[in-house]
Amino acid sequence: MRIGVFICHCGSNIEGTVDCKKVAQEAYKFPFVIYSTDYAYMCSENGQELIIKAIKEHDLDRVVVASCSPKMHEPTFQRAIKRGGLNPYMFEMANIREHCSWIHTDTEDATEKAIDLVKKAVYKVAMNRELFSTTFEISKDVLVIGGGIAGIQAALDVAAGGHKIVLVEKDQTIGGKMAMLDKTFPTIDCSACILTPKMVDAASDENIELLAYSEIEDVSGYVGNFTVKIRKKATYVDWSKCTGCEQCVAKCPTRILDKFNQGISKTKAINKAFPQAIPNRVVIDGNACKFITEGKCGNCKKACPAGAVDFDMKDEIIERRVGAIIVAIGNDIFDASQYVEYGYGRYEDVVTTLQYERMMCASGPSQGHILRPSNHQEPKNVVFLSCVGSRDNSVGRPYCSSVCCMIMAKQAILTKEHMPDSTSYLFYIDVRATGKEYEEFIDRAREDYGALYIRGRVSRIFKRGDKLIVRGVNTLLGDQVDIEADLVVLSVGLTSSPGAAELAQKLNISYDSYGFLVEGHPKLKPVETNTAGIYLAGTCQGPKDIPASVAQGGAAAAKALSLLSKDKLESSPLVAFVNNSKCVGCFKCQKVCPYKAIEKVVLRDGREVANVVSSVCQGCGTCTVACPTGAIDLNGFSDKQLINELEGLFV
Repeated sequence: MRIGVFICHCGSNIEGTVDCKKVAQEAYKFPFVIYSTDYAYMCSENGQELIIKAIKEHDLDRVVVASCSPKMHEPTFQRAIKRGGLNPYMFEMANIREHCSWIHTDTEDATEKAIDLVKKAVYKVAMNRELFSTTFEISKDVLVIGGGIAGIQAALDVAAGGHKIVLVEKDQTIGGKMAMLDKTFPTIDCSACILTPKMVDAASDENIELLAYSEIEDVSGYVGNFTVKIRKKATYVDWSKCTGCEQCVAKCPTRILDKFNQGISKTKAINKAFPQAIPNRVVIDGNACKFITEGKCGNCKKACPAGAVDFDMKDEIIERRVGAIIVAIGNDIFDASQYVEYGYGRYEDVVTTLQYERMMCASGPSQGHILRPSNHQEPKNVVFLSCVGSRDNSVGRPYCSSVCCMIMAKQAILTKEHMPDSTSYLFYIDVRATGKEYEEFIDRAREDYGALYIRGRVSRIFKRGDKLIVRGVNTLLGDQVDIEADLVVLSVGLTSSPGAAELAQKLNISYDSYGFLVEGHPKLKPVETNTAGIYLAGTCQGPKDIPASVAQGGAAAAKALSLLSKDKLESSPLVAFVNNSKCVGCFKCQKVCPYKAIEKVVLRDGREVANVVSSVCQGCGTCTVACPTGAIDLNGFSDKQLINELEGLFV
């Protein structure tokens, strides 16, 4: 056995706290180490060539590199030793940066700890054995979850690459939040005008199977071979017959709050979300329909010329096999009623920015006329409040929602265009306008449209007659401010989509404390997750504007296309395996396996034992801990390797 040890300085990241030369010298004292050296940057091209040269000159059969995070650089060094002629798994990495230099200030202590970390790695690599990858067939289809602008862009891009797409949207139409907007910033172009062509393209593309009004029921399998169960919710309308004529809507007597219009108007129990909805089909709300709940009415069925209404329709579970998954489930908005002092839900004339969008939109309930909900008169003074549910620890939302400042400016501009004699007051903490032409857009709102910006927070809103009094403070002047308003618009922050955490658990991907899905690495893997083959796009990952969502949708599509460009994929050999002679068939391993990689098999002697499906196993090691008899072990992290690693510290 001939082990080589290589100590990285990582510039001053390690060298600033650890005596790297001493660590390299001490490594010669460890068993089987016949070569040890240090270098400024081991991950550099010169550093890797140093390893390759040493392998050949000193006939090394194992390598230890002491540097930074294995998560980022282990594949780099494995490729290097492979070029040197070694099996890539005859390698071990000691993290003396994150685990040592970055958390210590005393050089002597840090150096001693680094020596111990290297010693552990040497003892472990001494027990390593050659491992080999296997290849497996993959599905070339892609699942896109979410039909907002990010999901639509991802679906169109993957479809353009020649792959089949299953696009699943939980609502009755695709389009997401962008479909609810009147105009977009900073160009003030019609949101529906730029979105609708993409919606139509997604619906008409022969490579895209659009499953609206559907939700993900279950996901199993692994990269290249995911099996997805999708629940198609009962619409009570046969979409293969429905033409979207809406004659049934005209005859329905039941009125309910319009979800698409954010509850500021009502729609029918059978309805189409908005005129440009895709699919161009109607849906019956089973909780509101009198025929479904009481057995009465049935007017819609009588009125339908195509005979599409079907009150006996049930939810349907369908199954699809895909090679990659793109998650683009979008976001929700903060519940403004948590700010009791603002009176949202108590005063009719206090609305959210999204409700205000529907008021301004030509396809909205008032055909684009801005009217006070309380008296249906045009407001003269409109007050906007920023950071409602953003940058506020008191409501558990310390993060910036990124788009609120721009939304306020856009709506102030549109308010002036709709009502030239109106005045807009904008309360803000800081103006954050970091996108292309965003700062100029803010200046335009101020200088050309007379938006009055007031730096400060609002303490309360109360009624005086038929007016709302907005009481706040101008922190630049140090004065209390009372503004008499006809309408107050709360610029609410973005929150994670309802059910995001539940979906993340089905997909075995991570989510943060706010419910946003977590990327593989914030800098280097912004659209990937820690589960191979699953990618993120849009605001499901965090607040962002439309251009960023579109760009991320395209990036996720590119990652999926890159993955599926091969006919076969390699599986990692770092997987669990079962010793049949020790297995007692309790199957505790099967219960805890998050990837459903363990199956039951019957041996020739009739015993039922566990078996690990290596192509599904992700090497998490959960089963090895759960096994009461020690029948399961893990390649690359076997009990013998780990014990030898620990015993090395006491030798």
